Amino acid sequence: MDKLGVNSVFNARLLRPKNMGESLWAFVVLPHEVSDTLPRRGRTSVAGELNGQPFTLMLEPDGNKSHWLRIDETLMQAAGVNFGDVVELKLAPVADEPEPAVPRDLQQALDAAPAALDVWQATTTLARVDWIHWVESARQAKTRAKRVDDACDMLASGKKRVCCFDPSGFYSKAFSAPEADG
Repeated sequence: MDKLGVNSVFNARLLRPKNMGESLWAFVVLPHEVSDTLPRRGRTSVAGELNGQPFTLMLEPDGNKSHWLRIDETLMQAAGVNFGDVVELKLAPVADEPEPAVPRDLQQALDAAPAALDVWQATTTLARVDWIHWVESARQAKTRAKRVDDACDMLASGKKRVCCFDPSGFYSKAFSAPEADG
């Protein structure tokens, strides 16, 4: 963390998501002034500390020109925190955005379309983050499948950036932080 420098230090309450599912996790919505220090409004990776416990995680856009941070059970336990606790967070953008994990369905489609795969490999890491975000933000399986197909078609035609996609969710209101339980 010291090597990157700390851009922001703030306190926040760990929130329990209303629809947590099977895994245990918490979240924090970043204050706008903290989000304003980040390089982009869409998904972006940060290095940080939660009550002194280091992490590197991807922030998600909240649709309100800010971001939210998902904190998994492992990090919560390592930091000795629980839902409702007020924690200290230190954040800084990472020097280089890490290569995103490509979802299996998208990877299979790219592997089956050599022209699309060539353009995919020639794009920037941030462009790949946005392509993946666009595919993963589909709410229905058939929409996701169409986006995978469309991505391969657009990439095969030489398009390196996903068109007409607001990665912040602000203009389309496509993204939001989870709803807090209670």
